[in-house]
Amino acid sequence: MFNRLSYFETVTKSQCQMKINYNSSIIKALSLSVLIPGNLAMCTRDHAGNSQPPNILFCIADDASFHHFGMAGCQWVETPVFDRMASEGVFFNNCYTSNAKSAPSRASILTGRYSWQLKEGGNHITNFPSEFKVFTEALSDNDYMVSYTGKGWAPGNPGMVDGQPRLLTGKHYNKNRTTAPTASMSTEDYVANFIEFLDKDGSGGKPWFFWFGSREPHRAYEYGSGITLGGKSTDMIDEVPPFWPDTEEVRTDMLDYAFEIEYFDTQIGKMLDELEKRGMLDNTIIVVTSDNGMPFPRAKANNYEYSHHMPLAVMWKDGIYKPGRKINDLVNFVDLAPTFLDAAAIERERSGMHSSPGKSLLNIFKSRKVGKVDPERSYTLLGRERDDIGRPDNQGYPIRAIISGDFLYINNLKSHLMPAGNPETGYLDIDGSPTKTIILDMMRDGVDSSYYTLSMGLRPAEELYNLREDSFCVENLAGEEQYAATQKELRELLYSQLREQEDPRVVGGGDIFDRYPYSDPLFWNFYEKVMDGSIKEPWILTPWV
Repeated sequence: MFNRLSYFETVTKSQCQMKINYNSSIIKALSLSVLIPGNLAMCTRDHAGNSQPPNILFCIADDASFHHFGMAGCQWVETPVFDRMASEGVFFNNCYTSNAKSAPSRASILTGRYSWQLKEGGNHITNFPSEFKVFTEALSDNDYMVSYTGKGWAPGNPGMVDGQPRLLTGKHYNKNRTTAPTASMSTEDYVANFIEFLDKDGSGGKPWFFWFGSREPHRAYEYGSGITLGGKSTDMIDEVPPFWPDTEEVRTDMLDYAFEIEYFDTQIGKMLDELEKRGMLDNTIIVVTSDNGMPFPRAKANNYEYSHHMPLAVMWKDGIYKPGRKINDLVNFVDLAPTFLDAAAIERERSGMHSSPGKSLLNIFKSRKVGKVDPERSYTLLGRERDDIGRPDNQGYPIRAIISGDFLYINNLKSHLMPAGNPETGYLDIDGSPTKTIILDMMRDGVDSSYYTLSMGLRPAEELYNLREDSFCVENLAGEEQYAATQKELRELLYSQLREQEDPRVVGGGDIFDRYPYSDPLFWNFYEKVMDGSIKEPWILTPWV
């Protein structure tokens, strides 16, 4: 990990302190810094001359893919606030979550580690491992006020500290309520809760971190809300992904999803307005992203573009040197914790956190380059363990994958298992939806089984996709002679990294992920309970099936 020194040290000699960093690229950089007898330091302000640590507003949607934000070119989802942030900050074209499911994705954000480095924290509906300190705790230890509204790390059990639930994302501001646009959307008044936080904890002179965890666009949706409330029509959608049937029901489902993304975007706009009114906008790092891909078949809880490719825009008026840039570097959620620590001038060695394979993004913020900035960001890793419930012996569907250049290489480690969960339990790795129901009905009625095969059918051990030519990931190139060298190269690079990171699936004992308990004991041996009749009609747990 590159532990770059912060913008936020004042320049006076009396305040410069020795900082030691053994990373070779940093040692080279130190030759350009201020030299003081007995001390070696790089002491700089941000480019606006601000010597105060920045505030951080972290905004995360629940189940939204990269492809459905205005800056990504989507014509049927309107995200003017996200687009403004990208134009006044930086927009990342190639940001990926390390795991396309809520709890493990958020665990990677909080710890800066891949999900296979987090023991039970790499699973969904789990117990957060107490040994892993998170960046929000490190910020709190260093005089930051830390709070959140909406969804923090979830679902699961965060554990206990001194007899109280562990505050993985800080103090919860949740008492303010509103009338949501639909009955299926959260009634949490995110903006009012943020304002209350600013009034109570964010205006005392200390820096702060606030996590806005939207519950949108997570399912369930009010069917037709995108049309009746969002003013949309199904002909606005220029293309339905080829892994779903192009029907009015599927298009309506997509518009309902769009309506909830737009609601998320609106909340961020109101928060920015509040910061601007208080004079706090310029020295606040505002990050907008999502935890994983859209809650549709072959998207969320898979390992494809629609699963892992995340929106990411960062606005920081005092700290981003050349706003409006589009960045093509491969970045991963494991980079976020190092970025926040770096911005707060907290060295990892004194943060109390485990080591991270991630790299701070501050060098990109400080650069004036567009496109590719950091040549070392040439690949990124993805994976999956146990996402939900419903396979024999509490098994997940383990995957390891890598993106480099134009290619995505996937290794399905137990390809004999059903990737979306077993049919007896309702394919519970896929959220219930009209789209899921239509795919199943078409298969059951003998109309078309191709969509079922793509979303629920068995998969080969290896998959290879050219993302430039096939962003939908439907043309598997693995095994084709002309791509054999690429497949071999990516496989070797992936496994060299996994060995270095001591992934249990590679170094031994990988089935431990299937033996970690669920945080809710109801789910243990769920498949067996269905098969012996203890649980009847398990698909009721997920509507629409």
